[in-house]
Amino acid sequence: MQGIDLSRVLVLFLMLMSPGLISAQDADQWFTLGNDYAHTRYTTAEELSPENFGDLEVAWEWDGASFGAVSGRSTPSLIDGLLYTVAGYNRHVIAIDPKTGETVWSYREPKTPRAEYSMRADYGKGVAFGYIDGRGVVLIVSPGFFLTALDAKTGVPLDDWGAPVGVDGFPESGVVDMLKDLGHPYDPYEGIPLETGYITSSSPPIVVNDTIVVGNSAEQGYNQSRIENVPGDILAYDLRTGDFKWKFNVIPKPGEYGHETWENDAWEWTGDVSSWAPLSADPENDLVYIPTNSATIDYYGGFRPGDNLYGASIIALNASTGERAWHFQFVHHEIWNFDTPTAPILMDLAVDGQLIPAVVQATKQGWLYTFNRLTGEPVWPIEEREVPASIVPGEILSPTQPHVTWPEPYSMQGISEEDLLDFTPELKAQSLATMEDYVMGGLFNPPIHADNPMGKYAAMNCPGGAGGVNITSPPVADPVNNIFYLSEHTACFTLRLIPGEEADLLFPNSTGTTTAQYANSVRGATARTPRHPSGLPIWKPPYSTIVAYDMDTGEKKFTVPTGETPQRYKDAFERAGVSESVYGNTGTGALVPMVVTPTMLVYSDQASDGTPMLWALDKDTGEIAAEMEAPARSSYGMSSWVHDGHQYIMLQTSSKLTALALPAAQAESGAH
Repeated sequence: MQGIDLSRVLVLFLMLMSPGLISAQDADQWFTLGNDYAHTRYTTAEELSPENFGDLEVAWEWDGASFGAVSGRSTPSLIDGLLYTVAGYNRHVIAIDPKTGETVWSYREPKTPRAEYSMRADYGKGVAFGYIDGRGVVLIVSPGFFLTALDAKTGVPLDDWGAPVGVDGFPESGVVDMLKDLGHPYDPYEGIPLETGYITSSSPPIVVNDTIVVGNSAEQGYNQSRIENVPGDILAYDLRTGDFKWKFNVIPKPGEYGHETWENDAWEWTGDVSSWAPLSADPENDLVYIPTNSATIDYYGGFRPGDNLYGASIIALNASTGERAWHFQFVHHEIWNFDTPTAPILMDLAVDGQLIPAVVQATKQGWLYTFNRLTGEPVWPIEEREVPASIVPGEILSPTQPHVTWPEPYSMQGISEEDLLDFTPELKAQSLATMEDYVMGGLFNPPIHADNPMGKYAAMNCPGGAGGVNITSPPVADPVNNIFYLSEHTACFTLRLIPGEEADLLFPNSTGTTTAQYANSVRGATARTPRHPSGLPIWKPPYSTIVAYDMDTGEKKFTVPTGETPQRYKDAFERAGVSESVYGNTGTGALVPMVVTPTMLVYSDQASDGTPMLWALDKDTGEIAAEMEAPARSSYGMSSWVHDGHQYIMLQTSSKLTALALPAAQAESGAH
């Protein structure tokens, strides 16, 4: 019989005594888009298990086509017997009956040009929720950057909350125009002049005790060529009244901590550093955790010398006051599109016999950054190490970057000859020939410019701005056993810059007025990537995996490919004379949605023939415990909760929501 780990038992006891983290983990609630404030996507529901997993059926399907739903990015919240979600470019708010899938009510904000301009309009990931004198309140941030409070039972905007916004069609109460609190000139209908910048939203706010904390989003940095924009300052409002409480400057002003990391006057007119990923919180300690992206323009920052706080960082703020408790910058002077893509996850760890309230941030870089969430002290050392300088005129990179020493990376970091496809001499020779036009290097391989002295086309960027962990695959965690699960893949970008005046022609009607010296050479996030003539990726498999970590030790528990090797890859390997025993399961290459229960880790991906599938994995080994054909592909998240005594698994299937349950849970009527 194994001995009892007393430190882990004590941690579990302390968690159970901590209402701030587990209050939303009752099985009949899914309170935030990550279920709890800690963002674990863990449910205590136990009706479903590997033994009955194959008996799951579609209980109902909700079709959001009439609301203009497209991407399925929103994870619905189940609160007090109703599901709440957002859908479509207008970010309709919808309440759904969790038993039948019928729409109970919906709310749509009136159209405005400032909302229609939003490049994140269909990116809404969910809602926030709070209580005012026992009354449930649904809160959303719209693409136009209005904060709206709705009665949870009726969908009607609250009375005596917020203030009139001065735009026809808006309610007289229940709405806050947050542009007024950013401090820039604006028109209530049109928004901030594009010459100054633009701000929108892609994630819901979060309610921490009696404070609503609001993040934001901006134009994608790879679609920018002009240097002016507005900063993504964090805003907070009183839950009871909608009154403004505080603003945190993500680009520090003179006299504020971090101002010296802006070595010229760029802090006055450049922007971004937005928190487009979801926020997490520790209500018991009144802390909110803000992951940020980079400053204006991906791939070139010559106009903003310095480390550029608080870009590419995690910031812990006091939710009541907005005061900074601590921060950590993952990437200094970030130019690689290494913005922070997912919510931080809070866990209570037992490390070397010491109890540590922790926050864990998964990143595109292939590292888990782990901190004491109260102090910001790294749980394991993070070292500054030298990185290459840039050859691009005007660009001055940081000479060092933070390197996580533990846990070990989960993704390929950088690319070298050893990483290239080389199962046969011919494949290797083709790989080397294909890479002739590219500069290979490590994780912080700098972008290069056209007509560079090396005569190369672009610099390799691996695991890539879409690689590692990203928006479509939120990590999950088992807070009982302190296991962290993530979905990762390699999606190397190639970084090539052209003169700003040329790049500006690619991005019409963009923000700012002054073109940068250099900017991205293409519409989209990556220049032309190297294509192996075999039809296979240029790097060796696996192409996508689920990785599990024991966060009490930082050790990897397992790494398993996601899904099955696509048939097109099987055919390519066969043509190249490489047997499946050599390359194994490559994984599909996709990032996958997951949810974790007491008995299994559930995820969705595809079989070799493209059939959408659901798999249940053993949480300790990663071995397949059960599998079933899924009704459709899903992405961006997965949830599981109990209603009417039965457990459901919710799939986000593009414009639809698909609820799975055992036959006993079937409703008499389907969704409308």
